[in-house]
Amino acid sequence: MALKTLFVSMITMLTLASSGVAVAQEIKAVQLYSQDELLKMIAENSHLTRVIEDRCQLVQDIEARAEVLRVPAYQYLWGDMLAWGVCVDAEPTRGIEFIAAAAKQGLPEALEQLGRYYAKGTLVQEDKERAVVYLREASALGNLKAQIQLAELFIDGYGSPYDYEEAYHWLYNAVTDDKKVHARIASYLQAMEKLMHPKAVRAARRPADS
Repeated sequence: MALKTLFVSMITMLTLASSGVAVAQEIKAVQLYSQDELLKMIAENSHLTRVIEDRCQLVQDIEARAEVLRVPAYQYLWGDMLAWGVCVDAEPTRGIEFIAAAAKQGLPEALEQLGRYYAKGTLVQEDKERAVVYLREASALGNLKAQIQLAELFIDGYGSPYDYEEAYHWLYNAVTDDKKVHARIASYLQAMEKLMHPKAVRAARRPADS
């Protein structure tokens, strides 16, 4: 995650304010995000930027929905805010705990993020095998980013060969209009075919709904 991008709007506002330029005539109350709206922002990775753009007005509401109501999408958002110090003091340990809580409730984006963090050693100690567990769960829930990362780990020798067929099946049936992602999937499928028995490849090419 590029933290530099996340803080551009906040830095800009502070700069304008310090130079005497009015940032806004009036700070309007910001409505709390609906569940669908928040999930869409999370999928687009725009959730932290949105919190900053809303001038951190919803911090208490977000915290309450994460800590008291335990809404998975808000646990994820609150965890990300704590992990990276967005509108609150950075507390990476608590941040990961809330993201993990959202993952335990089955939020695919939380599972994918934990898998990615363990695969790369972001905030946590690198643990490829642990990453496989999270990414496999997110993949089973249809998260394309997780499916791609899982295939990458399998190609690099991590995980169990018993899971190759299922991982291939997910990617083979993936749909994307992003040409770069499409090409990446195609290359991973070719690489996985070299690790699999031809019979397993044929079985993995079954339709998604079968």
